[in-house]
Amino acid sequence: MIKIGDFSKLSKVSVKTLRYYDETGLLSPIETDRSSGYRYYSLDQLPRLNRILALKDLGFSLEQIGRALESGVTLEQLHGMLRLKQAEQQQLVQEEQERLIRVEARLRQIEREAGVTKYDVVIKKLDPQKVASARKVIETPKNITGLFEQIFGYLGKQGIRPLGPPCGIWHDPEYRDKDFDTEVVVPVERSFPAGEGVQSAELPAVPAAACTIHPGSYEDFPQAYTAILGWISANGYRTAGPYREIYLRGPGPQAADPAEYVTEIQVPVERA
Repeated sequence: MIKIGDFSKLSKVSVKTLRYYDETGLLSPIETDRSSGYRYYSLDQLPRLNRILALKDLGFSLEQIGRALESGVTLEQLHGMLRLKQAEQQQLVQEEQERLIRVEARLRQIEREAGVTKYDVVIKKLDPQKVASARKVIETPKNITGLFEQIFGYLGKQGIRPLGPPCGIWHDPEYRDKDFDTEVVVPVERSFPAGEGVQSAELPAVPAAACTIHPGSYEDFPQAYTAILGWISANGYRTAGPYREIYLRGPGPQAADPAEYVTEIQVPVERA
């Protein structure tokens, strides 16, 4: 038998770690002195300890290692475990590479603008949502007000209370000077009968959207769109659907001054 200190020196594993492996059942001493509490190990336990260390080095959790040691792992099972771990590590590598691309793009942006932009862009997953929808071709973006009045007026008649801020969706696939294919949607709790140009619909999910917050007047939207579209290009994405504008705080009692408006711009994207 070998005292825990000597076993620690022999295996190059700290006493603290050996005690923790004992507490979790991964590697228990062959004998514990009842009076002194000393733990004793055997050279025959080194292969098991090495298996624990090898699996830990491959990225397996102690819980996974414990299950593997308890049940005994066949060569086929070990192969499957390693394949799964390989896929997990590849995903982590890809995520870190994408993060590196974002860091490099941000550095270039700071160097180009000689300062930090006020528009931070993040990628979000957008869930599907039940909405009331009104869609129309309008001459200019300012005419979107009519769609707001149309949709809120009809919801009021139906006794339906909005569940969140309204959203404007711009369906034109390319820039236009006039005649914009525009949709306004308002989150609602339940479906309702259509009428007066208002439909009950579901806003589809978006796997990835580049999102930024624009504080201030709608007149300054071009600045926000320049920033977000520049970010999309610099970070290896491309647009993949209609742009969305969530009017978090807009005209009304909450914000009489356009400088107090707050809008989230969401642009669906995919890898270029």
